[in-house]
Amino acid sequence: MTHGTAQIGSTPYRTNIVVSGHAITSDEPHALGGQGAGPAPYDLLLASLGACTAITLKMYADRKGWALESLDVSLRLVGIDERRIERTLVIKGLEDSQKARLAEIAERTPVTKTLRSGLPIETRLA
Repeated sequence: MTHGTAQIGSTPYRTNIVVSGHAITSDEPHALGGQGAGPAPYDLLLASLGACTAITLKMYADRKGWALESLDVSLRLVGIDERRIERTLVIKGLEDSQKARLAEIAERTPVTKTLRSGLPIETRLA
């Protein structure tokens, strides 16, 4: 299973994250009182969805033997009261029918499914 930790000290709002042995710094932008030392939490959420989408679609194309030249995943968080993510795929090297199939697969990537269904979170004190 995946394991992660997040630690914040006296520097507002710089957070040191370690996930599966990889170190990441998260922060808020200057406009929100941070130092802009890393992506903000919603930026990391978009990064997770983007990485999952790209990896899943590349794996699918590889398994099918398709000559995928490149895949760009553009993500944007929009809305205030009702937030949503807009995802745009730019796919090069495939036929239109193959691109359409990858768009269908994008709707079923693991992170997409998790975000759509929600995930129970259990909080406790140590």
